[in-house]
Amino acid sequence: MSRLLRPLITRTTWRRWSHLVVGGALLMPYWFLGIGLIPTLPLGSGVVEGTAALLVFPVAATLVTGLVPTVRLLEGSLAKELLAGPAAGLAPASARSWESRLRASAWFSLHLHVGVVISGLSLAVPPFALVLIAAPAVDWDDRLLDSWGWQDSWPQWLAPVAGLAGLAALLAAIVVAGGVLARLAPWALGPSAAERLAELEARAVRLAERNRLARELHDSVGHALSVVTLQAGAAGRVLDTDPRFAREALGAIEESARAALEDLDHVLGLLRDDRSRTAPQPTLDDLGRLLEQTRIAGVRLDSTVEPAVAHVPAAVSREAYRIVQEGLTNALRHAGKVPVRLRLGVEAERLEMEISNPLGASPADGGHEGGHGGGQSGGQGGGHGGGRGLDGIRERVTVLRGAMTAGPDGTSWRIRVSLPLRSGT
Repeated sequence: MSRLLRPLITRTTWRRWSHLVVGGALLMPYWFLGIGLIPTLPLGSGVVEGTAALLVFPVAATLVTGLVPTVRLLEGSLAKELLAGPAAGLAPASARSWESRLRASAWFSLHLHVGVVISGLSLAVPPFALVLIAAPAVDWDDRLLDSWGWQDSWPQWLAPVAGLAGLAALLAAIVVAGGVLARLAPWALGPSAAERLAELEARAVRLAERNRLARELHDSVGHALSVVTLQAGAAGRVLDTDPRFAREALGAIEESARAALEDLDHVLGLLRDDRSRTAPQPTLDDLGRLLEQTRIAGVRLDSTVEPAVAHVPAAVSREAYRIVQEGLTNALRHAGKVPVRLRLGVEAERLEMEISNPLGASPADGGHEGGHGGGQSGGQGGGHGGGRGLDGIRERVTVLRGAMTAGPDGTSWRIRVSLPLRSGT
């Protein structure tokens, strides 16, 4: 019994009923328009012709209306909110192709015509059923009974049964019609294959942008924090014996922190799509400040930067700056204050760079051999800090279609990167 009554008390049933009633209401203007237009058309004066035209006109008119792109958006939103079930996963959107328009057109016509049937039954069946249910208990007028053929034709006690059967049939029609529409909605109002492909491409672009922003934040802020940590430690150790160096280190800490805040503000501006707060990204023109901050942190940095490096394309220059920054950060984080060599030059239309430091135990890598290459799994960041290390550098190199090698080379840990200056080189 409870299973039979469940559709009656389920919220989904009545939400779907309201969806069908809305469809019936939307069909009314088409019928009124047909009633006004059909008599003016040369269709003949027969009842059959007029009735056929009155039935055909709403179907044709709804099919044409359904071709409007925004109909799929409106119908999709309505189905998502009221039909539930399979339709709950719809992502309403305007039709972008004729294939989507045709599916939406078929759905629109089906929704309106099924809806008008359910709406008509909802208006007619309940009052008639109530009359039947109350018939045995009410002293009806004889003329009414005669007009319905109840007197002396069949027992009146069957009237309540017929009334309840009519209500049950109406409920069944609502449940079946709503369920069928809920199942058809994803096919009729969902995205086409081309639209799904476009959505996947857009999602891939968004993911690539998020990864790029993550690299920017990791490289810039991670480097600044590594430098600030070493600078603060160095300033603390010589605060009493060498105040001049301590003041210089504190000034470098301030500059590093300010640069990190600028980079963070830049990344957050991109996330917010705030063009007023998206400062230009650093390039190799800003390499001097980066190298100076590294030296102030106590790293013995031997750098050679050829003059031709200043003329590399902007896109390559930005990525190369971040690669150098990440390489120096890993040297600071995983090898400590060991000597670091940096070489940048241009050769055969390619930007060549090399970062190396001696292998060996240090406090920074916990005494494991390998310097800032302490663990090759997970990149240079295998020691601690959770850095992305070689993975971050490799992603940048791959984007520019460059080449990269990293690992022990004799007594040194060495990173070599070669980036083409032109897309075809």
